[in-house]
Amino acid sequence: MVSSANHPIQVDLNLQNVFDFNAFCDQKSSDIMAATWQPWIKTWLEALKPNLPPADTYELTLRLTEDLEIQTLNAQYRQKNQPTDVLAFAALEVDFPVPAEEIAALEPLYLGDIIISVETANKQAQQNHHSLLVELAWLAAHGLLHLLGWDHPDEDSLEAMLSQQETLLTLVGLQANG
Repeated sequence: MVSSANHPIQVDLNLQNVFDFNAFCDQKSSDIMAATWQPWIKTWLEALKPNLPPADTYELTLRLTEDLEIQTLNAQYRQKNQPTDVLAFAALEVDFPVPAEEIAALEPLYLGDIIISVETANKQAQQNHHSLLVELAWLAAHGLLHLLGWDHPDEDSLEAMLSQQETLLTLVGLQANG
């Protein structure tokens, strides 16, 4: 069954927390894990619904990790041997068109993987004068937009994407102070 305007989106979130928050920063791991990631992502997908491929259930992975792991991935996939804040690996990026009926038949529709370095996020949160949780949500929203095909090759598209991130954070009661 294809999503309709009145049919709520379902989200299967695979949250992988491989970072030891307690040894690194003031934010407790339980606080981050209790951050209601699934409802936030569901809210974001509902807001972005007009731009989504039709499906009843969407699936994605959110991995919270350290600089060393994200640097390895950044070097392997982007040829940049340095840590970064967020990487997004979209599952829907294909070189051939997939008919909408086939996409809708996939249950759940896998959107891809978002990987966030908590170490880099913590540095950025301090620089931007907001909490680590706000920074993680900001980066997760950025990664989600990439999974859905957003990109920022120029200043105008970057501004549009950052504006959309602000909107998504506002929808879940957060505000970035940067």
